[in-house]
Amino acid sequence: MSMDPLHLGPKKPEFDLQQVTVQYVGISPTTASSATVSLNIRMLFTAANDNKVGIKYRESTFTIMYRGIPLGRGTIPGFDQPAHSVRRIQTAIVVDRVNLLQADAADLVRDTSLYDRVELRVVGDVGAKIRILGFTSPGVQVSVDCTLAISPRRQTLINKQCGFDGLSV
Repeated sequence: MSMDPLHLGPKKPEFDLQQVTVQYVGISPTTASSATVSLNIRMLFTAANDNKVGIKYRESTFTIMYRGIPLGRGTIPGFDQPAHSVRRIQTAIVVDRVNLLQADAADLVRDTSLYDRVELRVVGDVGAKIRILGFTSPGVQVSVDCTLAISPRRQTLINKQCGFDGLSV
């Protein structure tokens, strides 16, 4: 008789972007049709496991974008999480003088100088496997999709809004 580990009814792990700290934002027009972006943002995630069993996370990568253009990436190493626990994981995304051209550069300079508000999007998939009695389940994906509004002048986060698995909250 084979034992199906998923019949024990495990819940999908919860993986949330808890906190964002803006350490540095630098935006400068380089020519009439280009601008460079430098960023240093720290992100604190929480992984909550409400299951009676452990979860094994694989390494996950998060991308930060401006108007659909990838600016940089942050990585969280893989880790094991025991049953009924909450774990805090930090990562930093460092963007070093990424060049934007034409319309995107003009939008970025306008967002910065007129509104002091730049919207960025952080997206990534977190892969996890549930471990039961030596069996490892097929992988489950948890999607992270957050919009961050930052103030370049004040070097702070203005707003954070996250949707999970394609649903807005």
